[in-house]
Amino acid sequence: MKSRILTVFASLCISVLPMTAQKLSLSTDLLGYACLGTLNAEVTCFLSQKWSVNAGFRYNPFTFNKGQADRQFQNRQRSFHAGARIWPWHTGSGWWFGGKFRWQEYNWGGVFSRETEEGSRLGAGICLGYTHMLSRHLNMEFGAGLWGGYASSKRYSCPVCGAAVKSHTGAFVAPDYLTLSLVYVF
Repeated sequence: MKSRILTVFASLCISVLPMTAQKLSLSTDLLGYACLGTLNAEVTCFLSQKWSVNAGFRYNPFTFNKGQADRQFQNRQRSFHAGARIWPWHTGSGWWFGGKFRWQEYNWGGVFSRETEEGSRLGAGICLGYTHMLSRHLNMEFGAGLWGGYASSKRYSCPVCGAAVKSHTGAFVAPDYLTLSLVYVF
């Protein structure tokens, strides 16, 4: 499953390389870095005046205070997504509405309580946002989303002890993201 997602992501990136100026953008979510250092990037290809496709990832390998049961916390994850957007006015500027498919593997907890949850999710989501042009090549993007699908997870009583409290397998609906992205348009 992971290799298929990586293959689709790599294919999308490679297929847009020979494009000319103003057809491709690269962005990073600044709020992602504020969320315990989650690294992220997204590539967008503008197909026409109203449509674009995008693919991206989120990655966080960090565990803080590792090994200290009463102080350890983390928001570790690997997440890949691919989707499309419609722009009512013009691609790369103004309001947009979109949909995407997403896979996520995560382990988070210890921040608000000692409980930790780890698992994986596969699903689809919707999102909307606004892109503000700062200059010819630089944009600021604001957005929010919701996604749902199939999840398999386990909840533990603390980040270190490993005592399982609850497990879940089935449908889920959750906020996808809240984003404040810096976008470079080629």
